[in-house]
Amino acid sequence: MGAAVQQPSSGGARRGRRRGRARPMAEINVTPFVDVMLVLLIIFMVAAPLMTVGVPVDLPKTAAGALPGEQEEPLTVTMIVGGEIQIQTTPVARNELIGKLRAIAAERTSDRVYLRADGAISYREVMQVMGALNAGGFGNVGLVTDVAGPDLTGRDAAATSGADQ
Repeated sequence: MGAAVQQPSSGGARRGRRRGRARPMAEINVTPFVDVMLVLLIIFMVAAPLMTVGVPVDLPKTAAGALPGEQEEPLTVTMIVGGEIQIQTTPVARNELIGKLRAIAAERTSDRVYLRADGAISYREVMQVMGALNAGGFGNVGLVTDVAGPDLTGRDAAATSGADQ
């Protein structure tokens, strides 16, 4: 990165200067400097996260417990084939559902509710209960299903996973 020597061009010589004389170049070539800086930037970007991981720290012991995942027991609404609806384990009449849900929502801090519905219940009935849940103050509705049921091809996922082993 030093100064280089430049040979004069044939038509650009001024008067009073000799033609064969070399004069110093006044420009600095910045390209190698930029290349080195980019390589260093990449090295530091890769190495910086590795420096913070795995730092051994002896944490102090306290009597405090772990933070709770959920402070309240999740509310569960169950729909049974005969038309019965239960909040947790208490049967509720359809015409009283929204009123009871509003009373429960007033006492709770979470608007999460889990809806369990039998597979034989029509889509219309499930959507009506979901609308009642929303009207009752529960906007965060989760649908509960069993795992290892049939996949989109119609095959039972539990049977295919056991056959693959």
